[in-house]
Amino acid sequence: MKYRRLGRSGLSVSELCLGTMTFANQADEAESRAILDTAVEAGISFIDTADAYPIGIGLDALGKTEEIIGRWLKGRDRSDLVIATKGNSPTGPLPFQRGNGRQHLMQAIDDSLRRLGTDYVDVYLVHFYDRHTPVDETLDALDRIVTSGKARYVGCSNHLAYQVARALGRSEALGLQRYSVVQPRYNLLFRQFERELFPLCAEEGLGVMTYNPLAGGLLSGKYDFSAPPPEGTRFTLGKSGATYRDRYWDQARFDATMRVQEIAGDLGMDLPTLGVSWVLKNPVVSSVIIGASRAQQLAATLAAAEAQLPDDAYAALDEATREFRFGDDTR
Repeated sequence: MKYRRLGRSGLSVSELCLGTMTFANQADEAESRAILDTAVEAGISFIDTADAYPIGIGLDALGKTEEIIGRWLKGRDRSDLVIATKGNSPTGPLPFQRGNGRQHLMQAIDDSLRRLGTDYVDVYLVHFYDRHTPVDETLDALDRIVTSGKARYVGCSNHLAYQVARALGRSEALGLQRYSVVQPRYNLLFRQFERELFPLCAEEGLGVMTYNPLAGGLLSGKYDFSAPPPEGTRFTLGKSGATYRDRYWDQARFDATMRVQEIAGDLGMDLPTLGVSWVLKNPVVSSVIIGASRAQQLAATLAAAEAQLPDDAYAALDEATREFRFGDDTR
């Protein structure tokens, strides 16, 4: 497993990161622990989670993913792992139990640390942009979280380029902790952040840990557009299932998947391996978040760490999916 610097920070991370959104929903605790064991045995030392996981079940289930990771961590050397978690999503029914305000984030980090059974996380991110909270307040809260020792680095997920740029400017003006990393969605079927966010990250020295490299599983090649998505998949899980269908379940992306699959066949490479390898080849990317609902599903994505994607195949993939660099869909 290779390591890459997280932007201009002093932190190096494994170029593959284990995502845990399936834990306590698509994967029960035993399977979740098997997924964690498989990833670590393959050399992954970077784990990503969130207080909102698992999604699509309801408030009563929130935090269960962190709790599973916390129980798995017991007896392990905490310093051997880099752990990232996120706060922002509703953690209760009251209006102050959500968002990027100081009240919520200060409580959310404490709750995450308790569930994870650790004194600190290596990376703490605000999960979504909050239009109702001044960015200065959010940055002050994150600064307090770092200076109190509860997190080593901070960042943001699901932000647009202008939102990141403004936060960087305000942190510089106020002398507060700046974002070290962003976590955007990025794959062959969703490339719009190449236009503004990625150039900003390169110029400002921000790490980029991407999620959804297989487009919710569409780039596994197992779906048929002429039939409804199977139950129990990412495309059918509660409200999040509707979100994923809206993102990817259309004729253009199924057609592009077929073109990508042809390129994978010519290379003798599994489609998931190709999808992750393509993301890793982007020089702005620090780490790619991969996930699974069963441990054996990791084999193809873990193979991307050793795969060599030829330049001509990279160019062919660029041409086959160029249409997804444009449009205004940033969901």
